Amino acid sequence: MIRAYKFLMRPTVGQQGALTAMLRDHCTLYNAALQERRNAYQHASKTSITYGQQSGQLKDIRAHDPDQARWSFSSQQATLRRLDKAFAAFFRRVKAGEAPGYPRFRSNQRFDTVDFPKDGDGCRFNSTPHDLVTRVRLQGVGHVRVHQHRPVAGKVKTISVKREGRRWYVILTADQAAPEPLPATGAVVGIDMGIANFLADSNGGFVANPRHGAKAATKLEAAQQALSRCKRGSKRRRKAVETVARLHRKVRRQRLDHAHKTALTLVRGNDFLAHEDLKILNMSKAPAPKPDAGKPGAFLPNGASAKAGLNRSIADVGWGVFLAILAAKAEGAGREVMAVDPRNTSRRCPQCGHTAKENRPTQEKFHCVSCGHTAHADTVGAQNVLRAGLVRHDANPA
Repeated sequence: MIRAYKFLMRPTVGQQGALTAMLRDHCTLYNAALQERRNAYQHASKTSITYGQQSGQLKDIRAHDPDQARWSFSSQQATLRRLDKAFAAFFRRVKAGEAPGYPRFRSNQRFDTVDFPKDGDGCRFNSTPHDLVTRVRLQGVGHVRVHQHRPVAGKVKTISVKREGRRWYVILTADQAAPEPLPATGAVVGIDMGIANFLADSNGGFVANPRHGAKAATKLEAAQQALSRCKRGSKRRRKAVETVARLHRKVRRQRLDHAHKTALTLVRGNDFLAHEDLKILNMSKAPAPKPDAGKPGAFLPNGASAKAGLNRSIADVGWGVFLAILAAKAEGAGREVMAVDPRNTSRRCPQCGHTAKENRPTQEKFHCVSCGHTAHADTVGAQNVLRAGLVRHDANPA
């Protein structure tokens, strides 16, 4: 299996300059390749430029441009391959009738990653094994110190260098043998995702919603206001942009940390986990406008303001991030995860099976109008999710 590792790099001042130059030159290569494709297609012949043709030009480009020649040939191929993937995704969306999203030119500030397809080709992780300090060697940069906070298992396959604000990270992918599954516990659990609570399980337990984004909203609002008052191109604006980015990174790290810890607890304690198959993009769509038939050009209230607040809460809780982490951890631990249809899970009585919207008079309360069963609505939802997951599991055993 392939596993990714992300470590903080601690470059010297000179190495920071070299890393910045590496990103800048790869960005220039990306934009030049994009411009070549645009010009070729705009020609009367409608010529299409392929990755193979652009990759074949690299040798001549490096011979005539010393700035490009100092970097790894394979990393430049990876940059051209990234552009080719962007065009492939563009044509796929066109055929599917989706919003096309034509590949755009990148500024130096928005081009923040360089990929090395193979460890040992222009890069080498743990390049000084005789030293107690871990370093990664990058062609044109040198041996950069790495804060390796955990061991890397397996053989390193690819290496990526990423800039996040003022920090630099090295991202590895390692090919390793499948880990030993965790000991069986005999326990199963259903999970109901929510906003009032991060999740409720079928055993009656709850995980509180940390609301990291809401807690940082005041600071983010002040930082965004300060940014809006800065003149474009000024030093104050660059500092304000860094402040906003730093606050967003902190919220993202907090959300990831909470998701990892919650998923690990669930995976360690249960052999089978069932959760709702949430369509998050559909749930967070803005409501359609309602034209006023009596007043041309006017619109009726459509609840957009309330829906915007709900969408912020959905984005803040991070269901998609958590479910992806849960699936990955379960795979590595030999556990089974199953997604089930979420419809009516919190309206169906787990005792008698009666389904009606009257069974849930409030957000938290569940009271079956048929048999009188009473419980927390999220717990009922988790129990019905587990029941549906076990039915699917028995119908389609692994």
